[in-house]
Amino acid sequence: MPRYTLPENPEVILEIPGTRDTAKSRERAMDQLVELSDEGKLGSDLPNGFSPERFVVVSEELPNLVEAEDNNQDEITRAVQILSTLASLKAKLQETRAEALAVRSQIDILFSDEPASAEQLSELKDGFKILKTFAGLNERYRAARAQAEAARQILDKALQTDTGI
Repeated sequence: MPRYTLPENPEVILEIPGTRDTAKSRERAMDQLVELSDEGKLGSDLPNGFSPERFVVVSEELPNLVEAEDNNQDEITRAVQILSTLASLKAKLQETRAEALAVRSQIDILFSDEPASAEQLSELKDGFKILKTFAGLNERYRAARAQAEAARQILDKALQTDTGI
């Protein structure tokens, strides 16, 4: 059963019948979100609007920062770990981005009426591995970034002081 949350409102968990995260599941979650909003149960407005692509899948494998009832220190440690993972993914993404864009620019060779050399085609085939790696990293980064929003809020809360220091 896929479960979704919102980067802006991570305490809202939407549970959707089914076994996988699919476009249809996200549409159902969107319907539930609209119902919650109409009933005034959402708790906050979504200033930038919302789309099914922005849902964050709540996975049992990843630390669930909202439902965690561990002490404050464990919650902060998890938040830092999530942000550290985001930083690592961003670094890897930036490393592979230039290579992926170079490969992407060569794809036009396939659609040209001009003949391509065996070497060009071989390089392009090797480049597809780079594109696949980059695309996978990009998806993981997007998912981690959405989860990191909740981690950032936890750290912001933990860093606030009542003394004005």
